[in-house]
Amino acid sequence: MNDFSKILSKAKEIEANMKKNQEKIKKIVADGVAGGDKVKITINGEGEIINIFISPEIMTEPKEILEDLIIAAHKNAKDSLKQKTSDEISKLTEGLGIPGFKWPM
Repeated sequence: MNDFSKILSKAKEIEANMKKNQEKIKKIVADGVAGGDKVKITINGEGEIINIFISPEIMTEPKEILEDLIIAAHKNAKDSLKQKTSDEISKLTEGLGIPGFKWPM
């Protein structure tokens, strides 16, 4: 078996594993925080917000500050999700780098 055949075989195996584990990846959750944990956002593997916590003590801040903290917490959650998703994909591909592959987000 030549190298190309091995690569093609491995790619087919990875594709089967990815399809089998898509639901697992969708169920990944990630948290993001801002303002000293006064704003927390939880997102799922598809990037959808599933929970928002805003501490009552921060509600006295100006609207613009609260908006900035929500945006920062969401970005923090997305960064965390990106890392968790990358780690999970790495497990599925057994560390085989797939050039140009980027999880949609």
